[in-house]
Amino acid sequence: METLNCRGLACPQPVLRTKHFVESNPQVPEFTIIVDNAASAQNVVRFVESQGFSASLQQKGTDFEIKAIKSEEIGAEAAGRGEVKSSEKILVMITKNTMGSGDDVLGEGLMLNFLNTLNEMGEALWRLVFLNSGVKLTIAGAKTLPAIQQLEAQGISVLVCGTCLNHFNLLDQKRVGETTNMLDIVTSLQLADKVIGV
Repeated sequence: METLNCRGLACPQPVLRTKHFVESNPQVPEFTIIVDNAASAQNVVRFVESQGFSASLQQKGTDFEIKAIKSEEIGAEAAGRGEVKSSEKILVMITKNTMGSGDDVLGEGLMLNFLNTLNEMGEALWRLVFLNSGVKLTIAGAKTLPAIQQLEAQGISVLVCGTCLNHFNLLDQKRVGETTNMLDIVTSLQLADKVIGV
């Protein structure tokens, strides 16, 4: 069984290397990926599952080992994820934990109001992407967490930057969305019909 050693690679390199391997070996029935941080492990698991593999994750010391096994049924299910009924797909990219600048207390309140009002976009709202200090809106205890969880429950895709969570030491505190990487974010920007930056 093939093993991809992705230790020491910064995000999104483990996912990119896995992507290249899958594209170069379309008939591979199973393979293993080894990474050395939790964010990369979550990103790789999510990627291989989106490509029609079942994934099992096991931590071995400081390493994370992901075993990917081809499963057409899971692949078909994953392929349907993230689709929207609306012909327009709007992506909202949130790069700060406040809205605007000048007064952080005001900015926090504005951001909470913004997130609580996003469902007014209806079915066109497709995906939320949280970057930089914006990831702080997705963690345990954040006032904004219920609003984001409600949007996710309504079928809105929520992606949270793994590199950013690691930078702020918040990976274990994330309570909503999928931990993501720059490849997913760039791909999302390509797929979106409209991007709104906050």
